[in-house]
Amino acid sequence: MRAITGWLARETGARDVHITRLERLPGGAIQENWTLDATIVGGAWAGKHEWVLRTDAPSSVAASLTRSQEFAVLRVAHANGVIAPQPLFLCSDDTVTGRPFFVMERISGIAAGHLLTRDPQVASHAEELAERLGANLARLHAIAPPQPELDSVLPAPKSNHALATVAEYRAYLDTLNDAHPVLEWALRWCEIRAPTNGGVALIHRDYRTGNYMVDAGRLTGVLDWEFAGWGDPREDLGWFTARCWRFTRPDLEAGGIARSEPFLRGYQAASGRNIARSDLEYWQVMAHIRWAIIALQQAQRHFAGGERSLELALTGRIVHELEYEALAIIAKAKQ
Repeated sequence: MRAITGWLARETGARDVHITRLERLPGGAIQENWTLDATIVGGAWAGKHEWVLRTDAPSSVAASLTRSQEFAVLRVAHANGVIAPQPLFLCSDDTVTGRPFFVMERISGIAAGHLLTRDPQVASHAEELAERLGANLARLHAIAPPQPELDSVLPAPKSNHALATVAEYRAYLDTLNDAHPVLEWALRWCEIRAPTNGGVALIHRDYRTGNYMVDAGRLTGVLDWEFAGWGDPREDLGWFTARCWRFTRPDLEAGGIARSEPFLRGYQAASGRNIARSDLEYWQVMAHIRWAIIALQQAQRHFAGGERSLELALTGRIVHELEYEALAIIAKAKQ
């Protein structure tokens, strides 16, 4: 804690810093989040602050951004009006804590999907919340390359995001000892039907229930930006509406909180884009494939010994359920 105190004093220009609370927060399967309460003495940041320190987990998923990259993305998103925590200070020096980290504002509310999807306050504001989530996503998708702050931070956009995504997932499956024929078949379906007219925007790639905070039915911020990058904006729409992220309300397509109509209405009003049902279904299939790939990667983090965790091990057990959902959407799309 002494190293963080000294670093924070330098960042804030303070005469002294007192950290009154530093505790690991629950959740965060890929990164760690810590409550950081501090009293700053002197300088522009003088006063009491409630922040979050975000750092690397002991092992990671290859597709995850570094903390420096995530900090840059979050700065651009926040500056462009996306409802998200404000990023404050970045530490790329591993000698402070042994891992890079950044500090951001702490926002109020709850994020847990199993709670939000059965919260009476959320239910009473469901359509308004879904519409605001759609409009918020549209603000993110209004950010297009080039962006000076991101050009040297993020990989350049692919000429066809869908085909590049199929190739990425297929390449990962090829590294495994086990066969996954359903995923391979679904990838081939996506390859044949890959869209070409989605445009390029900054996408979150994990915009879903469980990754945004709600306080008294009101959206307070979107979290977990470690997968963000340039891509087809429709991927975020498919991910948000995929059945695997509806938790206790699989009947409510917009993240288990509302019907899809208010979510898409908010998105379309803010973006001017009309989303075809066929596009939504395509990216819902891709969403279930992607979550299956991530589930396999999470299990590998456990079995490879980098991070022994029952949660990670059990995540690998949901692959067959995700395969079933992908096939169910494909069967319906063929009708």
